[in-house]
Amino acid sequence: MTDTTVRTGGAPTLHDVAREAGVSLATASRVLNGSTRKVAEAYRERVQAAADRLGYTANLSAQAIARGTSATVALLVADIADPYFGQIASGVAHAADEAGLIVTIAMTERDPQREVALVRALRGQRPRGIVLAASRDTASDADALTAEIASVQSTGGRVVTLGAALPGTRVVAYENEAGARALAGKLTALGYRDAVVLAGPEGLRTSDDRLAGFTAGFADGGGATPRIVRGQISRDAGYEATARLLEEGLGPGTLLFGISDVVAIGAISAIRDAGRAPGSDIAVAGFDDIATGRDVTPGLTTVHLPLEELGAQALRAAVEDDWTPPAPVSLEVLVRDSTPPRQ
Repeated sequence: MTDTTVRTGGAPTLHDVAREAGVSLATASRVLNGSTRKVAEAYRERVQAAADRLGYTANLSAQAIARGTSATVALLVADIADPYFGQIASGVAHAADEAGLIVTIAMTERDPQREVALVRALRGQRPRGIVLAASRDTASDADALTAEIASVQSTGGRVVTLGAALPGTRVVAYENEAGARALAGKLTALGYRDAVVLAGPEGLRTSDDRLAGFTAGFADGGGATPRIVRGQISRDAGYEATARLLEEGLGPGTLLFGISDVVAIGAISAIRDAGRAPGSDIAVAGFDDIATGRDVTPGLTTVHLPLEELGAQALRAAVEDDWTPPAPVSLEVLVRDSTPPRQ
């Protein structure tokens, strides 16, 4: 008769599970440590039932040493409070769940040195992969990050970047510049000729690409060269920049292009708080198509990024040996009531 007494002198071990299930240690290990070797279903059920009875959990650190990598994937984002990164994280998490992996998330706060330090710290945990979702800063020390990436890969991990590639990484690319250019073309076709771009700090790759695309597209459509106001990529930064512009005097029919939807939503709030009408008076457009932008009034004109799908693609790129880079994601312009036609 099988002894079902749970150990009281410490956490149950793999040996305990094997003895409880009446199987060899090797069989128990193959079931519980994710071995690719096949185990008969009857044995698998016995081992899993024994582990459940004893309250056994696998030692992830030991697994990482044995395999070279752990059953985790790390996601680095600039700001977890930003819905843009939240939707990417959702895509990563769902795809990781399907792959039987656990996701850990850390924030870089758009600090290049912090990003390097985080990758270095994560390397010690031997993750299966690291997804770098925060925008690259062109002024940062790329050599330090490249060296850390090489170290991750030397221990069996893999690094994936969203957007612009880094040496030694796989990349899931999307066309920021082309999307912003298409947005500007749609808006000039609606009659807009004066615009202000609420951009991120100079040197931030995503912001700079969107700014370049929008400026070129606006000129192509007959618009004047947009004014550029720089700040952080946040709702509050968009609000504060717009409030200053309104105090200085912003004429009716001016278009504000927020470099991201969260910036644009801040601009809408500032326009309304100043007693002006967003859309019919001061037009606003954004970029990303976060869910909130569909619910604000007026609905926010934007460029649709399939954020959850991008996150899922990044996870697959991090863990699949035979992964093939997809074509850069094409982006769709969505015109809503925040940019009504101008005469």
